[in-house]
Amino acid sequence: MTDVLGSLEVVTRDGRSVRVRRVTRETSIEMALGLDGTGVVKIATGIGFYDHLLGSLAHHGLFDLEISAAGDLDVDEHHTVEDVALVLGAAFAEALGDRAGIRRFGESSVPMDESLATAVIDVGGRPYAVVDLPFASERAGALPLRLVEHALESFARTSGSTLHLHGQGRQDHHLAEAAFKALGRALRVACEADPRRAGVASTKGALG
Repeated sequence: MTDVLGSLEVVTRDGRSVRVRRVTRETSIEMALGLDGTGVVKIATGIGFYDHLLGSLAHHGLFDLEISAAGDLDVDEHHTVEDVALVLGAAFAEALGDRAGIRRFGESSVPMDESLATAVIDVGGRPYAVVDLPFASERAGALPLRLVEHALESFARTSGSTLHLHGQGRQDHHLAEAAFKALGRALRVACEADPRRAGVASTKGALG
C-alpha cells in the first residue's frame, strides 16, 4: 500500500492482522486490527462516545480492534478524531493487502429504535465518500457530531474505499451508532474471503 499518511509504521503483520503506529506533533496512535476476529475491542481515544462508535463498528464487523490514542484534546477533539480515523483506514488497507480473493462489496442497513442507517462500501482501492447523517445537535457526549462525517471520509480515503452512508433519526446518539454498526457489518461482508474467487474482483484484472 502507498502510505498516504507519510508517517505510518507497520509494527507487526500476521496474515490479515496488523499492528500499526503513527506519531505526529498532534497525536500518538497505536492500533491493532484483525480482520478475521470475533469482535473483541479495547479502545481508548480520550473521547468516550467515539470509543463507543468505533467499538460498535468492530463488534458488528467481527474485527478485533485495539486502539490507544493520545491527542491534543486540550486544543479540541478534531485532530484526535481525524487521525484515529486515518490510521484505522490505513490499518484496513494494510490488513487487506492486495485485496485478492475478497468479496469487495458490502451493504448493510441497521435500525436503532427510531433511527435507520445504510452503508454501502467498495473496498477495491477507490477512495470516495458520500455521507449524509443529519444530526440535530452539536455533540453526543464529548464528540462534536460535525466531526463524524469527516472521520468517515478520512477512513474511506486511507482504506481505499468508496463509501456511501446515509441515515435518518430523531436521536443523535441512535443515528450515529446505527451508522457505525451499519458500516461495520458492510465492511465485514466486503472484507470476507470469497471461496469462488482466486484473484481480484475486477474485470480490469486490477483494483484501484
